[in-house]
Amino acid sequence: MEFIQENLLLLGLAIGSAVMLLMHSMKKNANGVPNLKTSDAITLINRSHAVVLDVRNANEFAEGHIAEAKNISLDDLPNRLKELNKYKNKAILVNCQKGARGAKACAILKAAEFTEVHHLEGGLDAWLSASLPVVKS
Repeated sequence: MEFIQENLLLLGLAIGSAVMLLMHSMKKNANGVPNLKTSDAITLINRSHAVVLDVRNANEFAEGHIAEAKNISLDDLPNRLKELNKYKNKAILVNCQKGARGAKACAILKAAEFTEVHHLEGGLDAWLSASLPVVKS
């Protein structure tokens, strides 16, 4: 008991660190969409035949994108949801350049009742950092 009293700050830091590690391992964004690391994204694409939705603008997309990705910019997404209706119950991996636009796109898809939405954590930058291939158009 004396040890705990004398080391209360250290004990608090240890518990706080453990909680943060647990939260990170179960990381989902505010909309309950899983944030996938590149290795998990590859598994999703290969095993579930996920549709890759790139929400960057057309110029960014042309500079390099994940193979077979569909490009609908975040600004256009609300008006083009009908194009994705056939994927409502299929795995969709959303990406942008760094992650912020992708998270917003995930919220739009979830609000439109898409059931299997996933977000590429770190976006295309993370993909490139992992030395994964991109297609240029």
